[in-house]
Amino acid sequence: MAKMTDKKPGKAKPKAKGAPKAKGKAKAPAAKAAAVVIASAVRQPGVERRKNHPTRAKNGQAQILLTHAVPHVGQAGDLVRVRPGFARNYLLPQGLATFATPHNLRIVEKHRERVRQLEQARRADLLGLAGQIKQIQLFIEANANPEGYLYGSVNADQISAALKAKNFPIDADHVRIEGPLKETGEYSIKLHLGQDVDTEVKLWVVPTHAEEATS
Repeated sequence: MAKMTDKKPGKAKPKAKGAPKAKGKAKAPAAKAAAVVIASAVRQPGVERRKNHPTRAKNGQAQILLTHAVPHVGQAGDLVRVRPGFARNYLLPQGLATFATPHNLRIVEKHRERVRQLEQARRADLLGLAGQIKQIQLFIEANANPEGYLYGSVNADQISAALKAKNFPIDADHVRIEGPLKETGEYSIKLHLGQDVDTEVKLWVVPTHAEEATS
């Protein structure tokens, strides 16, 4: 009987070995939780970048930089706010806009400065051209009767051609007249050269020949 009682405590030994295993399993959830925290910390910079992404909507709109003129939206180089879906599905895929990143904004600002410099140089050229045109006189011949009324008329195309003949690059749409000229005489023709530069030229419409008086 004594031997049988000695065998009973031996059966409890496997249970003692299982106790550490239970402790090991208890540590697993804690390890997983730590791994999740670490992973979240690693991804956090990316999350912050996404939060600060230039196309992220703010107050229901996205801020983008137009690369081409878009009707009812803006001109090339404009920084505009539009609906996120409009930017994502149309403007960006079509190449009409780009992300409003600091790098792109610097490029646009440099381009605007270059355009301003070119416009200033262009305006200086136009002012010089305006001064030269104001010092000349144009003569255009036209068929007319003795009273000075033209059988035809003198229009902007003819005035432009007369200026080009003197090496002035003036097109018909630069000429400002209310209508065709139908009489001989002296005219002061206004010209709009571009930007805010205007000038005028003195024009003489003269008859090509006088009708001979009949006896």
